[in-house]
Amino acid sequence: MATRSMKHRRKKKKPWLFSTVAVVLLLAGGGAAYLYSMYNNVKTTVDDDVHEEVSGIDDEAAKEKVEDEEPINVLLLGVDERDNDTGRADTMIVLSLDPANNRMQMVSIPRDTRTEISGEGTTDKINHSYAYGGSEMSVNTVEEFLEIDLDYYVRMNMDGLAQMVDAVGGIEVSNDQAFSQGGYDFEEGNIELNGDEALAYVRMRKGDPEGDAGRNDRQREVIQGTIDQGASANIANNIDDMMDVLGNNAATNMKFKDMRNLATNYRSARHDIESYQMQGKDTYINDIYYLNVPESEIEKTRDKINEYTPS
Repeated sequence: MATRSMKHRRKKKKPWLFSTVAVVLLLAGGGAAYLYSMYNNVKTTVDDDVHEEVSGIDDEAAKEKVEDEEPINVLLLGVDERDNDTGRADTMIVLSLDPANNRMQMVSIPRDTRTEISGEGTTDKINHSYAYGGSEMSVNTVEEFLEIDLDYYVRMNMDGLAQMVDAVGGIEVSNDQAFSQGGYDFEEGNIELNGDEALAYVRMRKGDPEGDAGRNDRQREVIQGTIDQGASANIANNIDDMMDVLGNNAATNMKFKDMRNLATNYRSARHDIESYQMQGKDTYINDIYYLNVPESEIEKTRDKINEYTPS
């Protein structure tokens, strides 16, 4: 068990809906506010505290797409920010939503992918784009790397993940291997996690034979658990806590109206979910590890995205 207070329960494992907690909670927050007459509170949090534009995205064009229910691409960034450190983007996922065909796709970009950092004139790990220039440079780098257009981005600080798990009252996950991390012991099977436990759970990587891929699986488990809790009717009582977490840990170029339209018009896309993780070859340059992604893999990934969101 992760802590002395953990319990085991029987629960059917559900397919995960999103690969990063930020966009789910933003949309869930908007929907919950609408249902429970807390519109103004959420709108103020999103538009005043969470909204952050980037020049690389045409917000008006994106807004028109959502209003017309056209396919869109969203960059999801899970950022590990620490004191006196800008941080790196631990999670980079292109989420493609195709409402006409009721489907969505998530493409994970390995954080160690070696590529040119947009506007910096250097080649580095793609997740370092955030350290060089925040969300702006991450958006531009991903667009240039895959030669695609992004309509929105959502960034969530990893510490906010722990706070959000606590805000929804804890979560349940299905753990496929026993391990220890961050002072906690995680048993195999269905386990309950509080915020600190969830953060330790998703950060385990070195002891996993799957490495980053295994960690990504655990991230999705935590996100699914948070979605399950956040979608419950009782969560309305915790909406203020959820909004505080978002206001302190999230950023997006969406306005509240965009989120509301997205939650309403694109909801059916959740019923058919595909995922893909880009592949590459391990390489070391000057004793620094990188993932070298060949052009053929980049083209394959681009084609997958364009199938859902054609230009």
